[in-house]
Amino acid sequence: MINWLKRLSAGLLVLVFLHGPAAAQDEFEVTDIQVKGLQRISAGTIFNYLPIKVGDIVDDSTVNAAIKSLFDTGFFKDIELERDGGVLVVIVSERPSVSSIEIDGNKEFDTDILKKAMLQVGFGEGLVYKQAILDKVTQEIRSQYYSRGKYSVVIDTTVTPQQRNRVKVNIDIEEGKTAKIGEVNIVGNEIFSDKRLLAEVQLKPKTGFKRLYFLSKQDQYSKEKLSGDLETLRSFYQDQGYLDFRINSTQVSISSNKKKIFITVHVDEGDIYTVNEIYLRGKFVVPEDELASLVNIRSGDVFSRKEVEATSKAISDRLAAEGYTFANVNPVPDIDKENRTVSFTFFVDPAKRVYVRRISIAGNVVTRDEVIRRELRQMEGGWLSTAKIQRSRIRLQRLSYFDDVNIETPAVPGTDDQVDVNVRVKERQTGNLSFGLGYSESDGLLLQASVSQKNLFGSGKELDFSIDNSRVTRTARIRYFNPYHTPNGVSRGFYLSWTDIDAGEAGLVDYINETTSLGVNYRFPLSEHNAFGFSFGPDRVKLQSTSETPPEIDAYIKVHPDDWLLKLTANWTHDTRDSILYPTYGAYGIISGEGSFPASDVEYYKAGLRGDLYIPFPYELSVRLGGDLGYGAAYGDTLLFPFYKNYYAGGPTSVRGYKARSLGPQDSGLTPRPLGGNRKITGTAELLIPFFGSETKDKRFTLFVDGGMVFGPNEEVELDALRYSWGIGLNWYSPVGPLQLSYALPINDEPGDDIEKFQFTFGRAFR
Repeated sequence: MINWLKRLSAGLLVLVFLHGPAAAQDEFEVTDIQVKGLQRISAGTIFNYLPIKVGDIVDDSTVNAAIKSLFDTGFFKDIELERDGGVLVVIVSERPSVSSIEIDGNKEFDTDILKKAMLQVGFGEGLVYKQAILDKVTQEIRSQYYSRGKYSVVIDTTVTPQQRNRVKVNIDIEEGKTAKIGEVNIVGNEIFSDKRLLAEVQLKPKTGFKRLYFLSKQDQYSKEKLSGDLETLRSFYQDQGYLDFRINSTQVSISSNKKKIFITVHVDEGDIYTVNEIYLRGKFVVPEDELASLVNIRSGDVFSRKEVEATSKAISDRLAAEGYTFANVNPVPDIDKENRTVSFTFFVDPAKRVYVRRISIAGNVVTRDEVIRRELRQMEGGWLSTAKIQRSRIRLQRLSYFDDVNIETPAVPGTDDQVDVNVRVKERQTGNLSFGLGYSESDGLLLQASVSQKNLFGSGKELDFSIDNSRVTRTARIRYFNPYHTPNGVSRGFYLSWTDIDAGEAGLVDYINETTSLGVNYRFPLSEHNAFGFSFGPDRVKLQSTSETPPEIDAYIKVHPDDWLLKLTANWTHDTRDSILYPTYGAYGIISGEGSFPASDVEYYKAGLRGDLYIPFPYELSVRLGGDLGYGAAYGDTLLFPFYKNYYAGGPTSVRGYKARSLGPQDSGLTPRPLGGNRKITGTAELLIPFFGSETKDKRFTLFVDGGMVFGPNEEVELDALRYSWGIGLNWYSPVGPLQLSYALPINDEPGDDIEKFQFTFGRAFR
């Protein structure tokens, strides 16, 4: 209305400058146009929007059209037209522009996000200031806060004039507290109780001990959460067979003090439906029988929306594995309301098969492209397989060269059957020259010096040289490993090591063992998840008694003080874990064997079976179930299994809560010490809990139950003899090395057991 009044006044001014009523009917030819009052806007802008040109004949209708055209630009708050002979004079008063926008007090929404939203409605720095648009912006911000449950929000705007016809806009926000859920009422439910339904949703009042969890936001209202909860209710009922379930209405009210929200949901449960018939229709690029085997629902089953969606996804995933990435599987129901049954026809539209045009690698500064490409299971020119993409990501993560691996498959512009595969990695430090300190409850202070490169010159090869020294062990080792000795993935490595162990310092049976080993190892991939490996080479074992060595050990050392043996180890591994450092799902299993060749000074063998199963749960939780079995014996002319090859149990790497290596047989000395045994049984069940909110996956809490025992050659293996413990722990791949802390309580300890509740290791990899 104001703008039209301005236009009317401008029109009256035109009539005035045309010299009164009689002259208002006169026409004149425009010989020139002049513009006055411009500050920021150029005269060219005026001429561009002005519908009058030099040489035009001007009358009343032309003047009105000119006024309307200039006002419609929104650039001006006042416009006057004057005539000076044949010259048309345009006098304008510009609207101010917004020089800056400052937003204070906003915590719920980021400032940049708010400013981008303002630009979408035409309000921003450098644009023309309009009070109406600012009012609209204020109302929209208020609506956004309302959607987050902040009904007490107060928004004040201040407009301050600046030089050169500009204004500064300040938006001060007092967010207030989020309104809490006072009560949630569900009306119309008869089959399921309010308590059962509220267990499914997020929005609800805090009750009982949950009030102590101040970080929980279950009682903080938001429009998005309510929409999600309504869909959750719909899914819950339809998963139980209630196909006709409806939400008739939803009322949300707020208390007078704007602190409590009351929600009422009216539902119509309907009746239970059963499945009648299942059909597959469409184009079958995968054999129909194979797709039919993926159908999770059968005739006579109670209808379940979850199972219908799972079937659609299973078929889509199977087609995607064959390159039909954009396949559409649409379940169409045929509802029989009279008999309360529903039939489904799954229409399969595979669409076009999608091919990979190009694979691009980015983010690798040190690692060569070929090292990354050889881990990819998706090939250029081949059809796109989502399963191969996922497997490629896992293989790259398992290299431990990268902190993050991201693979995207954008469509090629102008095509509907081609994509590019973009692999982006974030490298981590894989090589170091270090001198470090560590500590273990069992081995004491650890001094370590090492030169290590897990990704030598970016080639993927490994080279390690290390020296470790503790009160128990002194070790020097050099190792080289090439994971791709051959192009098809056969690995080869070499090692040379020297170890000097003073077992008495570790609280074990007292003796000294000096071992020198030289060898070569190979690893052969058998399939995507299975491999076979072996190593062989000579060992020299020099044993030495001390004054504390018990008689049975001293007798063995006198027979075997300095032995040479040719040792062979072999193993078969199965590994489907998603990560080596931070596994959350998958399994790892290894069947291993170790032994000396016949005619060695000592003839023995060992066989082992070890496995870990990782089961994912919601909220990034995982459960690890692990077990470790071992058996050893002598053969040939050797009568006794070498005691220095014995198994041990107890401590942070087996049964926590018991002192390291303390479980099992003891020697016959005056002060009995752990001797170990030739048979071992250990196991664990562990809940792995991430650090929520942490940007890096390098630490987890654990809740665990451990069990295990070792047995000597003259003992019977009895499960009742196993020791158990439970406790809490922390695993952390810190910047200076792996750190493991645990506090465990024995469950069935016996007199004589060596208890150690708090244990930690530093500088050693987790088991």
